[in-house]
Amino acid sequence: MNLDAVRSFLDVAETGSFSLAAARVNVMQSTVSGRIQSLEDELGGLLFSRGRSGAELTPAGQEFRAYAEKIVQTWDQARQQVALPPGYSGIFRFGGPVALQDRLSVAWVLWMKEHAPGIALQLEGGYSDVLTENLSSGILDAAVMYLPRRRSGLVIEELLQENLVLVQHPELSGSWHEHFVFVDWGHDFRASYSQAFPGAPAPALSVGLGALGLQYVLALKGAAYLPLGLVAPLLADGRLSEVPDAPVFRRPIYLVYPSRSRSPELLEVALSGLRHLATIVDLPKLASIY
Repeated sequence: MNLDAVRSFLDVAETGSFSLAAARVNVMQSTVSGRIQSLEDELGGLLFSRGRSGAELTPAGQEFRAYAEKIVQTWDQARQQVALPPGYSGIFRFGGPVALQDRLSVAWVLWMKEHAPGIALQLEGGYSDVLTENLSSGILDAAVMYLPRRRSGLVIEELLQENLVLVQHPELSGSWHEHFVFVDWGHDFRASYSQAFPGAPAPALSVGLGALGLQYVLALKGAAYLPLGLVAPLLADGRLSEVPDAPVFRRPIYLVYPSRSRSPELLEVALSGLRHLATIVDLPKLASIY
């Protein structure tokens, strides 16, 4: 199977057009068509239905898309593993939520530079479902996440707990309930929030990402429950304030890694660093400590 053909398949699937896919990589449209034809011949089925509106994935194409993405990811991973920077003996791939990566991973990278200086590091941000899938397929070596999915071959342990605090914009007018941005932190948070505020009106704006919720709070002069580690700098300089007497909710953060690693010694070094950093509960100051 030709890797260029697989990449062309993904380009057509994303753009919905053979011509746009060809322009993206600066080749002739006939080249892309030939690559797709070769894939269809190898797989024994049509991948796209072609019409005036463009190219749409057939059921077979939809089925193949997930495999194609894994093929490209695996190849990119293998290329990075083989083509290590000069002076490095290995690579460790670490994933986590974007908001947490900004704080925890910086300190962890400094830990690894000190305790495993010959190891190159690759950091990825993503949602729990994607991180879990990448761990299962071997694309990642370890990850931290809020909502781990139990999979055979993966170990899940609670790493630390993060405080969710109710913050508001200093120029918020009226009740914070009227300008509340509901950030969905999962089932446990929803249950705790409903119990703490049984008469609260339904929020007019809901988001599924903490960093996005923060942006809306700042732009709309609203309020939201956000991780203390994320909003601490804004509380310190007065761009946000805590809502008085509001309950603080605890949210666990989990460490997930394979039960059988390609390099158990390296994995243990990486995990030891994360567990050590977890004992420092003041997440905003982690990077300044290491």
